[in-house]
Formats: sequence, C-alpha cells, structure tokens
Amino acid sequence: MTRVAHATRAHSGPSRSFGAAKRAIDVAGSLVALAVTLPVMGLIALLVRATLGRPVLYSQTRIGRGERAFTLFKFRTMRDVWTADETLRPDGERLTRLGRLLRATSLDELPELASVLAGDMSLVGPRPLLREYLDRYSPEQRRRHEVRPGITGWAQVQGRNAISWERRFELDVWYVDHMSLVLDLKILATTAVRVLLRQGISHAGHATMPAFTGGAGETNAPTVEGHQTATRRS
Repeated sequence: MTRVAHATRAHSGPSRSFGAAKRAIDVAGSLVALAVTLPVMGLIALLVRATLGRPVLYSQTRIGRGERAFTLFKFRTMRDVWTADETLRPDGERLTRLGRLLRATSLDELPELASVLAGDMSLVGPRPLLREYLDRYSPEQRRRHEVRPGITGWAQVQGRNAISWERRFELDVWYVDHMSLVLDLKILATTAVRVLLRQGISHAGHATMPAFTGGAGETNAPTVEGHQTATRRS
C-alpha cells in the first residue's frame, strides 16, 4: 500500500446522516455481538478467574471523541509480578499463557462491546489511548479525537502493534478524513482476517507495544495496549 500522507484538504467532519447511520450500525452490531459472544465471555471470565484471580476485568481511563475521558474494560491477561523495589515487571514477564491466547485472538477486547453500546466507542475508529498521551500529540495527531474511538480501526488492519506510533497516528488521521460506511465494512472484514492470521500482535522486540513519548518516540515502558494497572502492594 502506498504510504498515506497527512491529510491536506480541509476537513468538515462526517455528515449528520453518516453519523446516524454509523451509530445505528454500532448499536445493532454490538447488540448482536454481545448476544453471540456472551457464552464465550462467560467461559473466558471463568478461566481468567481460575488463573489470575480477581478482578476478571481491568479498567482504565481512555480518551474518546472530543478528548472526553471514559472507562474502558478488557479481560485481564497479565498477572501482578513485582520487582524487589515494588515496581511491575515488563509485560512479557507478566503475560500468562491464557493471556497470550486472548490477546492473539483479540478475545480480551470483547468487553469493549459494552462501550460501543454506551456510545463511548464505535466498532471502527482510532484506538482509544491513555489520558497522559494528550500533551504528547502534535496538533495533527490530536485530530484522531474528532471521531469515536473504535474496537478496530484503519491502523489496526495496516499493522496493529507492529507499526510505529508515527505511522499509526498518520493512519488514524487518514481515517478521520476518509471515513465511510464502505470503509468501515472493509476494516471489519480485514480485521477478521488479521485476527485469524494473528498478525501485528506485538511490536518488534516487545511483548506488546512500547509507550508513546511524543513525536515518533518510543520507550520500553509498559504501553496502553499491553499494560494492565495493578494496585501497588503494601
């Protein structure tokens, strides 16, 4: 695929009719998906409870449309493993065997369907990221918040965690400027293929994705997609 440049045309945002149609698809799609996957989520909850204990879900504040904060829920995939100085060990040491399977198949993200139904997320859109990233975006990168974040998105089907942050945000903004129902359907179909092939699960040299530090920077710190906040032990 030809590298997508930053959008140069003026962006007026999606039309009201498109927004209504997209929201209707989100509601219908999330309701159907929740009904179909409820038994699967029940089984996953039991397995996570048996291998990791409580809580089965972890929650984290993410940033959505208009830079509004909301709470995102996912199935836990990591155990709490601490160093001698009471800091969490790297994601690769904390991911369980079950957790790796859930992440590889994206089953850990099934609880996000509730966020779609609530209106905090869409089925398709830029992935919601951490609140602390807000001050690290360039003005162009911040445009990813002009639309609802998604369970999957254009950046996810172009490489998921295997691509750089700079490329990821470039693709997010491209989606904002070119979003359509046809594109959403294409992304959903491609996502299914990517999940089956288990492509782009992690970043090169990392168990998940390194943290975004601003610009094109990356660190070895736990990332939004991989890190699961635990209570500091006393």
